Amino acid sequence: MLTIEVQKLSKTYSGRQVLKDIDFKVQSGEVFVLVGPNGAGKTTLLRILDLLEEPTEGRILFNETPVDYSAKDKVALRRRIGMLFQQTKLFDMSVSDNIAYGLKVRGEDKVTIEGKVRETLKLVQLQGYERKNALTLSGGEAQRVSLAQALVTEPELLLLDEPTANLDPRNISIIEEVLTNINREKRTTIIMATHNMFQAENLAHRVAMINNGKIEGVGTFQEIFGRPSEPVKNFVKFENVFSGLSTAFTEGTSIIDIGDRLKIEAAFKKSGYVMIHIPPEDIILSSQPIVSSARNMFEGRITQILETESAVKLKVKVGESKNFTVQVTKKSFKDLQLSIGTRIFLVFKASSVQII
Repeated sequence: MLTIEVQKLSKTYSGRQVLKDIDFKVQSGEVFVLVGPNGAGKTTLLRILDLLEEPTEGRILFNETPVDYSAKDKVALRRRIGMLFQQTKLFDMSVSDNIAYGLKVRGEDKVTIEGKVRETLKLVQLQGYERKNALTLSGGEAQRVSLAQALVTEPELLLLDEPTANLDPRNISIIEEVLTNINREKRTTIIMATHNMFQAENLAHRVAMINNGKIEGVGTFQEIFGRPSEPVKNFVKFENVFSGLSTAFTEGTSIIDIGDRLKIEAAFKKSGYVMIHIPPEDIILSSQPIVSSARNMFEGRITQILETESAVKLKVKVGESKNFTVQVTKKSFKDLQLSIGTRIFLVFKASSVQII
């Protein structure tokens, strides 16, 4: 079992400080969730905790012992840690061989490997996928194989970087169920970064709000977001924030009536009044209605155009009173020949809808 303590940790790349004086302690068996906007430093912090990178200043303690990055036993320490990245990186081989790889590197015998792979496949609900080539799987299935890779070695600490980003409701539900089970049954310590506030509320024992490389607050979800500080208030002032009555369905989705005869489908299951957010960069623009797996499509007209250094932000009025912000590349803006008053279709996935 591992306890993790981060003391005065900072990280600088080419003169740019991305983490500043980070301090927190995670108890053994705790689910500790990092929330914050893109570029806040969450991924960098996870990579440092996984010993893939060294901090510029400060230190990490595992079970009250400082990490010695020059020591040969760093490899042994990393073997006690499992890491799941946002982007899956699987080998061109069977699902079983992908999951078994870490065990083979550790020198486990064939019988032990077969037993552990079988148990882990059952845990992530991929029985029957043993001989399938991992590169032929859907995004959600591939992420579950990646999770199995991280879990098969029975890590004491599991690190996860946006583990359910852009996945469908069924795969999100399975992954969350797996995390809950291993934490409850094996007391695995979990540190996870997520944008999904509903997920943070459901899974976390404690939450750390990180913004601009600094920890703005640590506590339970209600302590951080129930009575938010000014930095937290600024964080939740998202664009594309809507509220309304949510109706949950058995397949793990919800329909939110945001008024103006507009309903949004979301990849979470919650009934009652909710507030939701759709990231501007997750919305696809089309000049014509399109057929896709995305569950939300609305017609609107462009009312504002703001060109930034790297992208173009558009305000699109949908219905009588709802305004969406959409962020597109300059190339897409040019290719679509957009201008004020242009009739356009907005398309986004149910998994892009986040509860706040």
